[in-house]
Amino acid sequence: MSLFGWLRGKKPSLDPHQQQRLAQLAPPAPLGNGSLRNQRWVVVDLETSGLNLNRDQVLSIGAVVIEDGAVDFSQMFERTLQRADTKLSPSVLIHGLGPSAIAAGSDPAQALLDFMAFVGESPLLAFHAPFDQHMLCRALKDSLGYRLAHPFLDVADIAPLLCPEASMREAGLDDWINHFNLHVGERHHASADALATAELMLILFSRARQQHIDTPQALQERLSQWKRRKQAPSF
Repeated sequence: MSLFGWLRGKKPSLDPHQQQRLAQLAPPAPLGNGSLRNQRWVVVDLETSGLNLNRDQVLSIGAVVIEDGAVDFSQMFERTLQRADTKLSPSVLIHGLGPSAIAAGSDPAQALLDFMAFVGESPLLAFHAPFDQHMLCRALKDSLGYRLAHPFLDVADIAPLLCPEASMREAGLDDWINHFNLHVGERHHASADALATAELMLILFSRARQQHIDTPQALQERLSQWKRRKQAPSF
């Protein structure tokens, strides 16, 4: 292999059907000026083999859809990915993803194609989104040669932006669930955590409308302004 080929990395090996599906994936739509309520949002949560951004792998994907101001229970996604020779951290075992579950999982390329078909052109939401975004981007690139370009908003930032009175800027998902007295079911696996995040996001969308943030684009712009202010040095 040439030096340039090595730098580019090995191209994923996809069968003709997978190549066709990859070519047919919908391009992402930019966040627009329609109403927050009418926007279809995909709330995603990943379980991974650990927290190392460059070494660990995506083990499972859970996602739910928010549309028309509610969680659409007819649109839910869950896959465990088959990973050979993956060393599991203790936290993964706690979440129920043991070796047998991973051995019985779906082919990663097939699972990721299914997920991106489920996402379509919709923007993504996650709690602590930078981690999920990075890990998902890596998995898609490694398994499909696909570059994820969908808008990806962080619920962990949206919550303190819209609820400054809570004084919980570094809070976790459980902290916000307790703050709003949400009654969620099972936690700590991908689909359950995605659903819990979606329930929290419904409250935050209501808060956004009360603050005259009525469109996805306006929410993204307000979030960007808030993050710039947060990161600005104080004198």
